Amino acid sequence: MPKVLISDALSPRAVDIFRARGIDTDFDTKLSPAELRERIGSYEGLAVRSATKVTAELIAAAGNLKVVGRAGIGVDNVDVAAATERGIVVMNTPYGNSITTAEHTIAMMFALARQIPAANSSTQAGKWEKSRFMGVELFGKTLGIVGCGNIGAIVARRALGLEMKVAAYDPFLSPERARDLGVEKVTLDELFARADFITLHTPMTDATRGIIDAGAIAKMKRGIRIINCARGGLVVESDLAAALDSGQVGGAAFDVFVEEPATQNALFGHENVVATPHLGAATNEAQENVALQIAEQMSDFLLSGAVSNAVNMPSLTAEEAARLKPYMVLAEQLGSFAGQLTEADVSAISIEYEGAIAELNIKPLTAIVLTGLLTPQLASVNMVNAPLICRQRDIRVSETRHADAGDYQTLMRVTVTGESGPRTVAGTVFAGNKPRLVDVEGISLEAELGRNVLFVRNNDKPGFIGALGHTLARAEVNIATFHLGRIAPGRDAIALIDVDQPLTAELLDSVRHLPNVIQAKAMRF
Repeated sequence: MPKVLISDALSPRAVDIFRARGIDTDFDTKLSPAELRERIGSYEGLAVRSATKVTAELIAAAGNLKVVGRAGIGVDNVDVAAATERGIVVMNTPYGNSITTAEHTIAMMFALARQIPAANSSTQAGKWEKSRFMGVELFGKTLGIVGCGNIGAIVARRALGLEMKVAAYDPFLSPERARDLGVEKVTLDELFARADFITLHTPMTDATRGIIDAGAIAKMKRGIRIINCARGGLVVESDLAAALDSGQVGGAAFDVFVEEPATQNALFGHENVVATPHLGAATNEAQENVALQIAEQMSDFLLSGAVSNAVNMPSLTAEEAARLKPYMVLAEQLGSFAGQLTEADVSAISIEYEGAIAELNIKPLTAIVLTGLLTPQLASVNMVNAPLICRQRDIRVSETRHADAGDYQTLMRVTVTGESGPRTVAGTVFAGNKPRLVDVEGISLEAELGRNVLFVRNNDKPGFIGALGHTLARAEVNIATFHLGRIAPGRDAIALIDVDQPLTAELLDSVRHLPNVIQAKAMRF
């Protein structure tokens, strides 16, 4: 039974879901970092919100951890790079609190435009300062959205409902998507120059950190109003405070800050600042949604291998996992075969998908091929970290789809390029979901790979098969299957022999000394 620890305050219904799915679940939100490190080694899953810091040190202590689930969209509190290196899937819930965060953004924009918090405090203090709180209309104003992903798109639709004009900056926003949303796609400088209000909905990356600083603010209209319900650090707070003092910025509404909990901040105390304590996702509905969603996602992964909303590997639904299962076996075998066959450093890996398989979700298959290929040389490789390892080692990975079938209804071909040139292996899945190797370096054959396989490359000469069989018999090695292929009579040939026991070094040495043997390797699958 998989075991999961919930270390942050999640809805009790998340615990119910884990346990109903047959997962042993502990719920403890009072663990110190040291206590968490001591306990984490016995868990396959860790569910968190934003309080728990999943550091590289914690991950190093998590010997059995397979998945970290973040109930929410941001994964700033998770060292994703360290998790990926250890082969741990990191999941989030990007849609569970999208509506809530977008609504908070709109609420902050209204509060900022009409000075509602300050007017409320003044009125409840017994004052009647009607002339002091002169606001601005949203109607007809231009809203600049920095980051038009899921939440940004929801904000855009609501702003259009208020009859605002919407301009969006997002490097990944296609013209077609912009038209569908009814927004104008612009450059960042254009957005700064035209917007009356600016709202941020982008993740925190090296490219977006401090995206609004003194230089950016100088490009904006005087009196610009800025809303940030995304991530602290997207705006340089000291630069914004100075711009508020000078009047260049007319107001700011912030739900997130560089340091949280934020008990002191350069923005606090300014009469044109609206501040809330990271409430973007703080509704009953959102908290319930993200808790239930992360529990279901983690359960699916631990029980069936389905991957949803992972930030460090391709997604794979339970239905896709069932459809891909025979191809996953083939992908692992082809990758492992190519990896064991390759004796020099690898510089490039090309994977081709032909026929029916080209219509499927090939990303997990590519990750499995890479895992099988790297495993003979490296320890602790899996679907999560295999692509990262390739990037770290400057191994180029390419995928190609061919919808038209060739000799087989479906075919997967793996080409590994190294110092000795390219080596190619290909396979298919026959009826009954049986994977078969059908090509090795241009030599056709049909082989089912067992646990222990002897691979031999030889000159096609009379007497070779008899000599090889005699050598195996003398070592009391029983042959399960024997598969042969050759380029042409008298030229290069290969033999794949499935045997009943592991092959010893002494036996391999005997095979290598047989006449006409070019190469002999023991393979395990």
